[in-house]
Amino acid sequence: MSTAEQVPDILSPEFAADPYPAYAVMREGKPLIWHEATQSYIISRYDDVERVFKDKKSQFTTDNYNWQLEPVHGKTILQLSGREHAVRRALVAPAFRGKDLQERFLPVIERNSRDLIETFRHSGSADIVSDYATRFPVNVIADMLGLDKADHARFHGWYTAVIAFLGNLSGDPEVTAAGERTRVEFAEYMIPIIRERRDNPGDDLLSTLCAAEVDGERMSDEDIKAFCSLLLAAGGETTDKAIASILANLLMHPDQLAAVRADRNLIPAAFAETLRYTPPVHMIMRQSATDVEVTGGTIPAGATVTCLIGAANRDERRFRAPDRFDIFRDDLSTTSAFTAAADHLAFALGRHFCVGALLAKAEVETGMNQLLDAMPDLRLADGFDPVEHGVFTRGPQSLPVRFTPVTG
Repeated sequence: MSTAEQVPDILSPEFAADPYPAYAVMREGKPLIWHEATQSYIISRYDDVERVFKDKKSQFTTDNYNWQLEPVHGKTILQLSGREHAVRRALVAPAFRGKDLQERFLPVIERNSRDLIETFRHSGSADIVSDYATRFPVNVIADMLGLDKADHARFHGWYTAVIAFLGNLSGDPEVTAAGERTRVEFAEYMIPIIRERRDNPGDDLLSTLCAAEVDGERMSDEDIKAFCSLLLAAGGETTDKAIASILANLLMHPDQLAAVRADRNLIPAAFAETLRYTPPVHMIMRQSATDVEVTGGTIPAGATVTCLIGAANRDERRFRAPDRFDIFRDDLSTTSAFTAAADHLAFALGRHFCVGALLAKAEVETGMNQLLDAMPDLRLADGFDPVEHGVFTRGPQSLPVRFTPVTG
C-alpha cells in the first residue's frame, strides 16, 4: 500500500485544477492509498471501485453517511440496508421510472426547460450554467414536489451548502456550520408543508410520498423531509453539472456535436460518454465491514473507503483511449448506461444505484433537444475554453455561448 505523498494530494490546488493526471498515477502505481487528512483509503482502479459498489459479499456498508450525510439531511435512504432499505426504496422509486415518469413528470420537465430557454433565446448569447443548468433541475424538482418555484434562491442556497458539506474534505468549520444550519432551515420549511399535504393531498410527488405504503409501512414526516432534502441536493447539483458537461464536451468536439444535431437519437450516447469522461460526482465513500483485499493491499475493517469514480471511469484496463471523449465508442453500452448494469460508475452500482438516474436522463435528453432546437448554430463564446471546477463534484462553472437570436 502507498501513502499519499508520492502523488498530488486530493486536497491540493494542483489536483483541483486537473485531477486526471493524478488519477493516472494512482491507477498505475498507487491503486490503494492511505490518505491521512481524510482518514480514508483511496481506490482508483475500475475493478476495485466496481467491486465496492456491487458488494456481493456484504463487505462494505454506507455507515459513512451517518457522519457524511445525516448532519445535513437527517437519516436518508442511503444509510439504510436490508428490508428497511428495500421498503423505503419501493416507496420512492415508482415516481422515478416508467409510467409515472413519462406521464406525470415528463411534461413538467419539458415545460421548465422551455420556460428557461425562452428567457434568453432572443438575445443571441447566454451562460448555459447560470441561465439554464443551475436552474432547470431544481425547478423540475420543486414542481414535482409541488413547492413554490419562487423559493428557487433558497433551494439553490440549501443544496449548494449541502454539497459543500459533503465535499468538505479538509474539514473547514464554516462549511460544516453552514451545512448543519441548512438541515434546520430546510426542516422548518418542509415539515409544515408535509403536514399540510397529508391533510390536503394533491397530485404532486410530495402527496404521493405522504400516501405511499408498502407492507403496511408509510414514511414519517422526517423520512419524507430527509428524502426531499436528498432529492434537491443530489438531483440539483449532479444534473446541473451533467447538463453543463455534456454541452461543453460536445462544443469542444464539433464533429460529434454535428452528429448529435443531425441525429438526436445520439443524445443518450453523448450523455453516457459524458458520465464516463467527466462525471458530475468524482468520489463516493463507503465503509468496510471486514478486512478486504483490493489491488495494492488490504483495507482494514471499519475504514472509510474513498472510491474515485473520476479515476475508475478512465481506467485503460476497462476503456480504450479513456482520455478521449468519444460518443461512438463500442466499450460503453448506451442501453444499460442508466441502469444498475451500467459500464460507467457515475451513478454507483448495485442496491444503492442512483434512484434518479432515469429522471436525470429525461432532463438531459429534453434539455439538449430543446437547446439545439432553439439555437441551431450554438457555439462557444469566442476565446472561451470550458474549465471544470470542484473536487467532490465537478463541472464547468461557466459556459458562455453565442447563437443567432430568434426574432419575433
